[in-house]
Amino acid sequence: MTTLEIPSPFRPYTDGNKIIELQNQNVQEALEWLTTEHPSLREHLFDEHGTLRKFVNLFLNGEDIRYLQGTGTRLHPGDKLQLIPSIAGGNRDTSPNIPLKYAGRNCRVGE
Repeated sequence: MTTLEIPSPFRPYTDGNKIIELQNQNVQEALEWLTTEHPSLREHLFDEHGTLRKFVNLFLNGEDIRYLQGTGTRLHPGDKLQLIPSIAGGNRDTSPNIPLKYAGRNCRVGE
């Protein structure tokens, strides 16, 4: 049986489950089953065309599925699938007057 790790941002859409056991043949089938069981998760994983969103990353045993066979990657008993959303953000202002915390010391951009 393959396990799927659900990260915190997606747990509200999976009834709070942190780990879900899968019995599917490949990643695509697993995602289809997952979003059938938890329909509110679908819009967070797929776009309006049914394509996996670019910010959704899937790793199988530590390997990004994009470098394997994509969503066609086969699953085997004992595999660990991780669903990891990309997270972006931050302050775009790079003014030298903005203090930053770096390696335990205060510094300024440009130092």
